[in-house]
Amino acid sequence: MTDYAGPQHPAIKGGKMAHGYETGRLNLPFVGIATFGKYDYQPDWSAIDADVAVVGAPFDFGTQWRPGARFGPRAIREASTLFAFGHAGAYDHEDDVTYLGEGTRIVDIGDADIVHTDTEKSHARIEDAVRAIRAAGALPVVLGGDHSVNIPCVRAFDDHGPIHILQIDAHLDFVDERHGVRHGHGNPMRRAAEQDHVTGLSQFGIRNVSSTAKDGYTDARAMGSDILSVRQIRALGVDAVVDRIPADVDIYLTIDIDGFDPSIAPGTGTPSHGGFLYYEVLELIAAVAKRQRIVGIDLVEVAPDYDQTGGTAILAAQLLLNVIGRILHARIGS
Repeated sequence: MTDYAGPQHPAIKGGKMAHGYETGRLNLPFVGIATFGKYDYQPDWSAIDADVAVVGAPFDFGTQWRPGARFGPRAIREASTLFAFGHAGAYDHEDDVTYLGEGTRIVDIGDADIVHTDTEKSHARIEDAVRAIRAAGALPVVLGGDHSVNIPCVRAFDDHGPIHILQIDAHLDFVDERHGVRHGHGNPMRRAAEQDHVTGLSQFGIRNVSSTAKDGYTDARAMGSDILSVRQIRALGVDAVVDRIPADVDIYLTIDIDGFDPSIAPGTGTPSHGGFLYYEVLELIAAVAKRQRIVGIDLVEVAPDYDQTGGTAILAAQLLLNVIGRILHARIGS
């Protein structure tokens, strides 16, 4: 019988037990509560003390085809535990940088409460969550949910000052109104463009058969959008694409998982072939983070039931952790 006395914080380090086992906990990925990255849970939104606060927005009433993104936040959190095991931080030998190392302050504040069938109340509660994070001086990272959750997220920045929207997506999401619906997952970029504090949009990855007709593209460009497909971005290269993004304004980043190719991200309601690969998106965002402030993030449309491998949720978690690491590193460096 060992002298293991029950759960301890995984950071605790001790000596050896009678049988040579280390004290403390190994804290394997499948052990414990699945907060994002196994970071601390903070249920009191008035007591957020962190650089980054993660919140779930498990809402998918805005979908026009396959539902299921309401389970995205839970799946992404579960997948993120894979990257929380082992030594502190994430050393990248290509950059020679340890991201998310000592001193990283990230908390998971749980989910915004969703009222079934009530879009306005649900969106209002998502907005409240983002405002609480911003009031604490933390970077909000929102786990969707369908892309309509971006609408309250962007609205929550109305007192921030000018922001530019950087969208990674297969679809333009610029529908004004369809059968009276103005707050579904085909509308968020139109709603964003209408906000006084939004100076423009960079809409990257847009391709092929789309949810938006030609007049939507015309309207988007007239309202300040720069629209590039995956093929156009590959032809231009990362540096040239980043140069197209206004450099004198803060960035709000919205990532639809269907911006990635369904060969690596099948777990989404509206997959579209011809999408990005992992490093294409990471390198683009990392380059933006080095140049200017990214002040908010949402990642949406992970619908885990369409991917029995769990790979889509793992992609989402891996991307978010690497993006957060690069944003924090860029801020320290500045």
